[in-house]
Amino acid sequence: MNDAQHTATDHSDGDRRASERPMTGHHDTPPDTEPKNFWEERYSGAGPVWSGRANQVLTEVAAALHPGTALDLGCGEGADAIWLAQRGWRVTGIDISETAIARAASAAQSAGVQPDRIRFVAADLSALGDEDRYDLVTASFLHSPVELPRAEILRRAADLVSPQGHLLMTTHAAPPPWADVDAHNHRFFGPDEELAELALPVGDWENVLLETRARQATGPDGQSATLEDGVVLLRRTSSAA
Repeated sequence: MNDAQHTATDHSDGDRRASERPMTGHHDTPPDTEPKNFWEERYSGAGPVWSGRANQVLTEVAAALHPGTALDLGCGEGADAIWLAQRGWRVTGIDISETAIARAASAAQSAGVQPDRIRFVAADLSALGDEDRYDLVTASFLHSPVELPRAEILRRAADLVSPQGHLLMTTHAAPPPWADVDAHNHRFFGPDEELAELALPVGDWENVLLETRARQATGPDGQSATLEDGVVLLRRTSSAA
């Protein structure tokens, strides 16, 4: 894959997933492991990785948007994409794991989503043409325990947003108490820092939401905790090319 357009994700959505996040394990994974190999092994080495529920931030934010075309970046097993399709969006879900994409397609079929409402692509963002544009590009918990050029990925995704369309990022704004942060050398950004990291062209985007939201979760040993999710929602203005 092209490492500048990596789409692997920690697609976390609730209590069950809190104990399964990549930040909590994989201490023996070499940092230079190819992202595609890492994520394919993660998905193919077990049953379903995620809960099958759409991410809470996505459901709250997208419910207020007019349905159009959507891209789910790092779609995992497809919960977010399926939720959007069931509410009138035409959705493309993309992930570098072929196993994850196969599960997403199967889940969409089981949910009765019409094929013309959803498609899944096992690839990186380079598989999408420059002419592709979306009314909503969403990236939920785009974090990885192996190296990836995250800011480049998100800037590339932002380029695919149509004028008046939205970019939605949901992130870990702080580590869960059970995470071994030092093991992954991961830095957590607040919403303002995420926006600064994107470095999008001044004047092309309007800030709609920049906030931190609390969420209750259960850790790997059954411990309860309040997690902090960062929410960045941007609207591309009509002046954008």
